Amino acid sequence: MTQEEARQFADEWISAFNAHNLTAILEHYADELEFYSPFVLLLKFNESGCITSKRDLERYFGVGLRTYPDLHFTLHNVFVGINTLVIYYTSVNGRLASEVFHLNELGKAEKVFCHYAIDKTSPENN
Repeated sequence: MTQEEARQFADEWISAFNAHNLTAILEHYADELEFYSPFVLLLKFNESGCITSKRDLERYFGVGLRTYPDLHFTLHNVFVGINTLVIYYTSVNGRLASEVFHLNELGKAEKVFCHYAIDKTSPENN
C-alpha cells in the first residue's frame, strides 16, 4: 500500500461518515470481515464487541448514525503499513480515536480494530 492509497482511503472513509452516507461507508469494507470496537458494546449491539458480517456492520453503523446524529469526524493523520493503515481522528463527542484497517487484495477492510482515547483530549489541546 502506498502513502497515496492510504490517504485516499482515509479521506474517502472520513467523507462518507461525515456525509452520513451508509452506502459509501460500507464500500470500504469486505463482505467477510472482523470488526472490533468498544462502541459495539457501548451501543449494546452485541456482547462480544466483534462484528463478522457486512449485513451486521450495516445495521451497527445505522444504529451509530441514529445515536449520534451530529457525528462528524476530523482526520488528524494516516499511518501506512503492509496492507494496513491506521486512521487517527477525532470521533464522536470529541473523543480521539484510531482504527487499524487490514485490507484485502481489493483494497477493502477485512479486519478492523477500533481504539478510543481514555479521555477526550484533542491533539490541539496538548
